[in-house]
Parts: sequence; C-alpha cells; structure tokens
Amino acid sequence: MAEPLTEPTANANSARDARRAIRAGRHRGHTAGLAHGYVQGNLCILPLEYATEFAAYCQRNPKPCPLIGMSAPGDPRLPALAQDLDIRTDVPCYRVFRDGKLDAEPTDIRDLWRDDLVSFVLGCSFSFEQALMADGVALRHVERGENVAMYKTNIETVPAGHFSGKLVVSMRPLVPAQAIRAVQITSRFPNVHGAPVHIGLPELIGIEDLEAPFAGDAPHMREDEIPVFWACGVTPQIAIEQARPALCITHKPGAMVITDVLNTSLAVL
Repeated sequence: MAEPLTEPTANANSARDARRAIRAGRHRGHTAGLAHGYVQGNLCILPLEYATEFAAYCQRNPKPCPLIGMSAPGDPRLPALAQDLDIRTDVPCYRVFRDGKLDAEPTDIRDLWRDDLVSFVLGCSFSFEQALMADGVALRHVERGENVAMYKTNIETVPAGHFSGKLVVSMRPLVPAQAIRAVQITSRFPNVHGAPVHIGLPELIGIEDLEAPFAGDAPHMREDEIPVFWACGVTPQIAIEQARPALCITHKPGAMVITDVLNTSLAVL
C-alpha cells in the first residue's frame, strides 16, 4: 500500500508537491490537510454531449456545484487552475460511472481518456475549513485524520436537462458559539459552498442517523454539539445516477483535485 504524505505546511508541501506525489502513486487516500492554503476541487468529467446541460445544472445549483474550472473538450489540462495539472493522473482515486452505475475506482484514467471528454472542477469545503481553523474553530475529522461525514438529504436540486437529484451535504459537529462563527466565516466563501444550508434537527432534511453517513467517516457527536450542514460537491454524483450518461468520471469522495489557486483568493470581503 502506498504511504500517505506527511502533514503539510505552507512551505514544505506545496500544491505541486502533492500532485506529484499523487501522480507517482505515493498518496492514494483522501486529500484533507494536504497542500495547506490551496484550493481543492470536486471533479466531474462528461462527454461533450452532456457538457452544456451539466454547466446549466451547476449554474442553477451554485451551493453544491460552485464551478471554478472547465476544460476544453479532449484537453486533460486546466491551466487556469494549475499549469502542470493533468486531470487523468493527479487525483488519488477516481470513480467511473457507466449508464449511471458505479463501475470502477481506478487511480489513473489515461486509458479511458477520449477527445470528447470535458472536465468540470467544482469548489470544495476544504477551502473554508482552513479559514475556520485559522479562526480557532476546531474540526474533529481533520484532527482525527478522517474524511468529513456526508449525507443524502430529502432536498431536491434544481433540474437541468438530464441532471437532477437530491442534495448531498457535509456535516461538522460544533458547539453553538462555534456554529454561529462558522456561519459568519463560510458566508465569505460562496465559491466553495458558502454558508450552511441547515443547522440542527437532521431529521428535517431526511437524515435518520448521523453516525451512519452516506460517505466519509462517522462524526462522533458529543452532547454539547449541534450538527452544521453545508452543501456538498458530491451532489453531482447523485445527478449522474439520474442522467445515466454512457460514461462519467468523478473523484472518489474526499480524494480531490489540488489546484494552485490560493484559498484566500476566493474570499469575499
């Protein structure tokens, strides 16, 4: 098994270092905590015939699908996000969907690449997490080296063509004072999911058991904490199941695209 990268610092482990380690097979786990200070993104790769509809889906659902990068058809590079980024090799683990069904989880998709594929990179909550921690808001999944808990809700997204489905949320357990501060801080980051979509009472959004997430690790809630929910970039994977394209490639939840864009550049003052 490939050894994970050591805990990064701003100087010792740049975004480029992280991508090179992923490309070389030295890191295959989740990317939370890597490339400190740099934007990470969710990934969705679709055939050109679906690209316009998916772009419209992102536009209509900016909370779960904040679009920060889009490639030209057939081009595996997104130079606006990073000059050396190769979308075929620089994600720790991919998910391949065929006709809306999960088919494989490869670590390299060069053999699947086609001239008609378009890559979409969507903002990720890892960016606002660094702003929260910088303000003293502790995040348990980061402290434990785990992936954030994610849940399917009963909230419908706005359809666009073939794409529709339920909203997926990520959840961080916080004491009430931290929850208030988290709303203030994350509201400044609309390009990476922005403010929470729900606080407390998970049953109101269709979540029955917080300790049994759809993806990620159990959150280990404490008695003095309340659940705070943000729109999640895994939402497009639910829409893909509805659209059923012959081929679609995404990231595995938690294994993100690492860019050279600074988190601070996304903040709205």
